[in-house]
Amino acid sequence: MPITLTLPDNTAKSFESGITGLEIAKSISEGLARKAIAVKLGEKILDLNRPLTDSGNFRIITASNEDLDSLFVLRHSCAHVLAEAICALFPGTRLAYGPPVEDGFYYDLATPEPLTHADFERIEKKMSEIVKEDRPFTRIEVPLEEALKRTEGDKYKRDNVDRAVARGDKIFSFYVTGVPNNGWEDLCAGPHVPSTGKLKAFKVLSLAGAYWHGDQKSDQLTRVYGTCYADKAGLDAYLNFLEEAKKRDHRRIGQEMDLYHIEDHSPGMVFWHPHGAVLVNVLKDFVRKEITKRGYKEVITPEIVDKSLWVKSGHVGKYDANMFKTLAGEKEMAIKPMNCPCHIEIFNQGLKSWRDLPLRFAEFGKCHRNEPAGTMHGLMRVRGFVQDDAHIFCTEEQIASEVSSFCDLVKDFYKVFGFENITVKFSTRPEIRVGSDELWDKAENALEEATKLAGLSYTLNPGEGAFYGPKLEFVLKDSLGRDWQCGTIQVDFNMPARLGAEYVGKDNQKHTPVMLHRAALGSIERFVGILTEEYAGDFPFWLAPVQVRVLPVSEKFGEYAEKICKELSEAGIRAEIDNSNEKVGYKIRLGELAKIPYLLIVGEKEVEANAVSVRKRKEGDLGKKSLKEFLDMV
Repeated sequence: MPITLTLPDNTAKSFESGITGLEIAKSISEGLARKAIAVKLGEKILDLNRPLTDSGNFRIITASNEDLDSLFVLRHSCAHVLAEAICALFPGTRLAYGPPVEDGFYYDLATPEPLTHADFERIEKKMSEIVKEDRPFTRIEVPLEEALKRTEGDKYKRDNVDRAVARGDKIFSFYVTGVPNNGWEDLCAGPHVPSTGKLKAFKVLSLAGAYWHGDQKSDQLTRVYGTCYADKAGLDAYLNFLEEAKKRDHRRIGQEMDLYHIEDHSPGMVFWHPHGAVLVNVLKDFVRKEITKRGYKEVITPEIVDKSLWVKSGHVGKYDANMFKTLAGEKEMAIKPMNCPCHIEIFNQGLKSWRDLPLRFAEFGKCHRNEPAGTMHGLMRVRGFVQDDAHIFCTEEQIASEVSSFCDLVKDFYKVFGFENITVKFSTRPEIRVGSDELWDKAENALEEATKLAGLSYTLNPGEGAFYGPKLEFVLKDSLGRDWQCGTIQVDFNMPARLGAEYVGKDNQKHTPVMLHRAALGSIERFVGILTEEYAGDFPFWLAPVQVRVLPVSEKFGEYAEKICKELSEAGIRAEIDNSNEKVGYKIRLGELAKIPYLLIVGEKEVEANAVSVRKRKEGDLGKKSLKEFLDMV
């Protein structure tokens, strides 16, 4: 029976059912057949030698660093080769799971002896041998009985089979590199490249701990990360990117600039040092000034609240495992993981009228979430954090304008920090949620209308909304091309009703307000981490923890330096003095390493002229200026 395949140029061609992608590639050209590594039929990527039995959109995938489908196949295949190499070098290794991920792949496994970075060279050498042999990837499909035989005594692979059975699978696939029954085999859904020789550029990158099924009570495994590209140029570009990212790592820079630290006895909780506290407060002041102009009223709510509030709000059903709890006498309390129920509690004090709406409550609320130990990463993922949070109580008719105004605010904020490449995701109702489908329909429709008013284009993110409502997620791209999801706004028809929020409408009847949950920067901790890496610690003048350092040439000019520093502080400049006994050249070097925007050198000539010699970071000497001239300049 023939099948119809629609090619990328929209032409439809008829083929006999059972034809392979390789046969189609050969019918086009031998050159294409040599370059092909897989095919895509509809949304499914298939091996080049898989028989095609369905009609649909069809394209041949060739090795490319720009094609995500191509990288998916290359990396999935490279994970297989990595696993074979480790099994050969460390007999007795047990394999768990090895998927491709955004920038590469990983394999979770248990080795008879711990792996270290010193093993990477041996592993890569073995992988290169397997690639050089150019062995074919051969797919073998078997029924359940045979799959059970092939995984007998293999704890993790047998568990993978059992989970597949629970999903309803009846046929199971294994891939062999080489001849069936005489090659290395792994349980795998595929797809893979035609042969190992197609893997031209790969690198083993790092090690991490992992738990089987992500369960901390289960077996601890070793996760080996690697990456693979279509060619050496792509791999080299990525490795250069990693080196640049390493230089910008906020954890290293944060230590060098004395911004913060995190203690082992308080994991995921940030100790902000004086310079870091300045940075946090400058950010807060910036946000506070801008939202006040836009009609927000700042509130402060408790960090510990009776757990019953979180039961009523619906959070316990979703977040119970991630909530820190404590007791007040016999009463169970919860440390708030978010601020929304507390803002409703403020709204509920006193009768509200339609004339009061929209009512915008903002808070730099401190929240705590019991994140798994393995997920924490510097400032990017913590257990205690502050949000630039706000909740807007409004009528249904006000949703569109309020969301549109917030979208403008987010774009204005990000532009200040130099982020102008912003994408938006529209996340719809998740599987586990509160509220009726009717309310979800209203919320999603209202949010879609708001995006039209704001002139936003977005990509759909199905099933990723909050448990109480759909949301827009604002994703910024940094100077290294990395994506960071920061801002968000969510339309909630559910929680205000659950917590008894009401207002009196124009009809003198009581109505439930809509609540818009929104944050522009998100977690302040995380945003500081993003900014630190974006600027590589070279913060713009207005953000720099120390804006000016005064450098007396010798001790006898210390009094004049103190006078200059005092006048700078009175003018609102964050200034400090280097009173060390070091030579001025060394002081300048220290100032450059500390990434101080301006260094003011004072000696005999400066005292006589009642002036300062100005040195700007990365630009060098700007000459002698009066203090007024310097202040006018900055």
